Amino acid sequence: MAIKFSKQQVYDRIRFENPWWAKGSIAAFYVDLKKRKYFKLLFPHIIEKTVKRALVLMGPRRVGKTVLLYQSIQQLIDLGVAPRNINYFSIETPLFNGISLEELVTIVLQLNKLTTDDEVYFFFDEIQYLKDWERHLKSLVDSYHNFKFIVSGSAAAALRLMSQESGAGRFTEFALPPLTFHEYLFLTGYEDLIDVDKDLSEEELATLDMKTINEKFVEYINYGGYPELSLSTTMQEDPGRYVRSDIIDKVLLRDLPSLYGISDIQELNSLFTYLAYHTGNELSLDALASNSGVAKNTIKKYLTYLEAAFLIKIIYRVDYNAKKFKRANFYKIYLTNCAIRSALFSPLESSDAYMGSMVETAIFAQWQHNQNKPLYYGRWKSGEVDMVSLSHFTHNKPEWCIELKWSNRYVAKPNELKSLLSFCKKNNLRSTTVTTLDVFKTIEVDGIEIRFVPASYYCYTVGKNIIEQGS
Repeated sequence: MAIKFSKQQVYDRIRFENPWWAKGSIAAFYVDLKKRKYFKLLFPHIIEKTVKRALVLMGPRRVGKTVLLYQSIQQLIDLGVAPRNINYFSIETPLFNGISLEELVTIVLQLNKLTTDDEVYFFFDEIQYLKDWERHLKSLVDSYHNFKFIVSGSAAAALRLMSQESGAGRFTEFALPPLTFHEYLFLTGYEDLIDVDKDLSEEELATLDMKTINEKFVEYINYGGYPELSLSTTMQEDPGRYVRSDIIDKVLLRDLPSLYGISDIQELNSLFTYLAYHTGNELSLDALASNSGVAKNTIKKYLTYLEAAFLIKIIYRVDYNAKKFKRANFYKIYLTNCAIRSALFSPLESSDAYMGSMVETAIFAQWQHNQNKPLYYGRWKSGEVDMVSLSHFTHNKPEWCIELKWSNRYVAKPNELKSLLSFCKKNNLRSTTVTTLDVFKTIEVDGIEIRFVPASYYCYTVGKNIIEQGS
C-alpha cells in the first residue's frame, strides 16, 4: 500500500536535498574530496546546451557518480549560476515515489519562482527507481528548451537498454568506469611517484621508485577500483563484505536482471563467481555450459547482462594473421574491476600465482575507458599474444600488440618470446611492448624492437593518456 505524503513533506524534502538554495554551497564533505580525473570530461557535457539532449551518467555502483554530480553543482555555482536554479533529486527517496519528473520540475519552478526562460539545471540521481523514466525524460527534453537535465543511475544494464531503445537523439550517454591506476595514485596522494608528462630517457626511468610504485599497484589491484574502498583502511580490512553486499549483490539481485530474461539469480551469481575467479583465462561457451550445467543460450543471456552491467568485458580472439573469427567459439573474459576478485576470494600479494592474470585484468581495465578502441587477443595452434589492437584505417590490420607479464624473465631471454616475435613479423609490425616487473629496457631481436616496461608503469600511462586525450 502506497504512503500518501503531504505537499509540505515533499517540499521539505526537496529543500533538504538542495541545501545550496539557502547556503550557496554544497556540503563541505563533497567540497573537500578530490575530484576524479573524469570530472573534466563530464562537466563539459553538463554545461553543453547547443545540442538539446539530456545527459545519462551511468556506471557500476560506488564509482563516484553522485559525488561527481555534487561537485558539478558546486562548479556551476562557482561559474555564476544562481544556486536556486540548480536542483537535485535522489529518485530512490520514498517521498518521490509516484511523483513524475514533470511534477518535480513544476514544484521547483513554483518554489523558486522560476520561468521556462531561465537557465535551470535538474539532476535526477538513481533514475532507475522511476518507472518509465526514459519516457518521462524524453518528454522533458522536448518540452523545456532552456533547461538541462542530467540523470544518473547504478542499474547500468537497465539504463543502457532503456536509453538506447527510447532516448535515441535525445540522450547523451556518459559511462563512468572504475578508477584508473592513475586516478588511484592521485586520490591516495601518491601522484608524484610517476611523472609521464616528461619525456624521460631510459636512464631517468630507471631512477623511478619502482618498489613503491609496484606496492601501490598491488594495492590498486586489491582495493583500487572503488574510490571509497581505496581511501578507507576500515573497509580494506574486510573488502569482501563491502564489495559483495553493497555492490555485487545489488547489481545481481536488484538492478533489474529480469529485463534480460533472467529469472534464476542464484545461477547468475554462480556464473559470475566462476568468471571472477578465472578472469583473464580463455573460455568457451561449450566449456562454460559443461562446467555449470546451464544451457548455452542461457549463458549468453547472462554474459550479455554482466557486460551491460559493467562487471565484465569480453575480449575476442584473432588468429595468426590477425583475422577475426566468424564464430566466436573462444574468448577471454576480464573483470572490469580487479577489486571484485580480491573481495570475493582474498587480497593478493606480489608473488601470488594469480598476479599474472590480475595484471592482465588491470591493464585491460584501463583500456576499457577508451570506448572506441576494441581490443583482441591472438591465439593459434602454436602460439598466442596477450593484446592486439586492429586499425580501422588499414582494413583491420594490427597496429600494435603487447605481451603482458609480471616478470623480468624475458628481458634476459627475449628469444623465448617466439609467438610475439612471429606475430610481429607475420603482420609487418616493427616494434612491440612487453611488460615486466620493474625493468625498463629497449632491445632489438630479429629486426623487431622490443620495449620492456614495468606493468605498473604501463598501466598508469594507459589510464592517464586515455583521460588526457579525451579532455
